[in-house]
Amino acid sequence: MPIKPGINEAVWMGIGSLVLLVIVAVVAYFHVGEDRESKSQRLALVNQIRSSVESAAEAEKSAVLAITDEDSEKFAGQARARLASAAAERQQLERLLLPDEQGLFTNFATAFAELQRIDEEVLALAVKNTNLKAFSLAFGPATVAVKEMDAALTQKTSSAATEARVGAWRLLAALPPHIAEHGDAEMDAMESAMTKEDRQVRRALAEVRDPAATASFEKFSSLRAEIIKLSRENTNVRSLMLSLNEKRKALAACDEALMALQQAVEHEPTPGKPIGRAIYSPRELLLLNPSSNRLH
Repeated sequence: MPIKPGINEAVWMGIGSLVLLVIVAVVAYFHVGEDRESKSQRLALVNQIRSSVESAAEAEKSAVLAITDEDSEKFAGQARARLASAAAERQQLERLLLPDEQGLFTNFATAFAELQRIDEEVLALAVKNTNLKAFSLAFGPATVAVKEMDAALTQKTSSAATEARVGAWRLLAALPPHIAEHGDAEMDAMESAMTKEDRQVRRALAEVRDPAATASFEKFSSLRAEIIKLSRENTNVRSLMLSLNEKRKALAACDEALMALQQAVEHEPTPGKPIGRAIYSPRELLLLNPSSNRLH
């Protein structure tokens, strides 16, 4: 028996509606999957960035505290590499963020740029190790030179010889505090006192007229000038101060910005679960479709 035109149209309309609903459901399913994957990627990248930044900070501290040029260079290289990884991950994250998250990302990007700037300054200073080199000279060759001068004057009982010996030891003892000092004004004062002491020693040596003692003191004076120059550069002290102050603050600001961004991503509505409505399967859509019900 032929189907009546009205029924025929209803059947095709029902089938068309069903097919459309199935297509919409399938597209929605894959779109939800993509959204979930994007959110997961963003959270993973935030965690990767945090891990890279923390690893870079640990390597930077090791570079600052290292006692040899080789170790300083090694740890500085590690710090730069890990911070470069964080920068690459930052670029990946930027491409995946939603428009509402861009403001938080800008805050993080600003904090991260400041962290990079300070980190490079700290590492550039740390690898020079001028304070460590100054200490090495003071407790090594400079001490040897003073001992040689003292030995040359040991047998002399004049007050001038005693004055020269005591003055040389005072000059040597003044070097470590100068090396450890970070203030220019304080170092100026120390150097002024050393200059006065140096004059007194030279006057005493001129009175004693001992060639060996004078030669040893000149050697010590040359070493003292090199030590003071290295101490003035103050790279170990400056890198440590930067690491403990500006670097610590920049690290905290960067982590705070990352935390805010992470929370924003975590609190996005879960894809596929809009409020007050469920995501329907193709079978559920079939049951809900009035046109399809008329086919039964």
